[in-house]
Amino acid sequence: MNDKPARLSLKDIQAKFNGSPAISVMGLEVLSMDYDTSTLSVKMPMSPSLERVAGTKQFHGGPIASFIDTVGDYAIGMLLGGGVPTINIRIDYLKPAVGDSLTAVATVRRTGRTVTVVDIDVLNEQEQLVAIGRGTYATLVG
Repeated sequence: MNDKPARLSLKDIQAKFNGSPAISVMGLEVLSMDYDTSTLSVKMPMSPSLERVAGTKQFHGGPIASFIDTVGDYAIGMLLGGGVPTINIRIDYLKPAVGDSLTAVATVRRTGRTVTVVDIDVLNEQEQLVAIGRGTYATLVG
């Protein structure tokens, strides 16, 4: 018997984003995923609830942190069959994130028996790096 859970498809991840009360607020859209390179790309559109100051189109750091954590989580989750618990997350904000959307590209760096490390780059619409995250996640679906 094979106890290994099925991988998540792009549609599966999008359904999980849409079905989560916390994640759905960010309006995330899965752009691409690649099992072979262990990468996941996701877009977060600007909305008034994500702005630092009303009318500026500058993303607040809190939603960017949630974006980084969520995309990092599902970069490993897509390989394991579901979301995984976050152990630690580090975020460096490099420049103001202003515009109509941001894109996060997560790459799984190392998967161990109990812990996985994922790097997450956040880019603005001009493909400039605005934030970098590194997450450590438990290798346990749930």
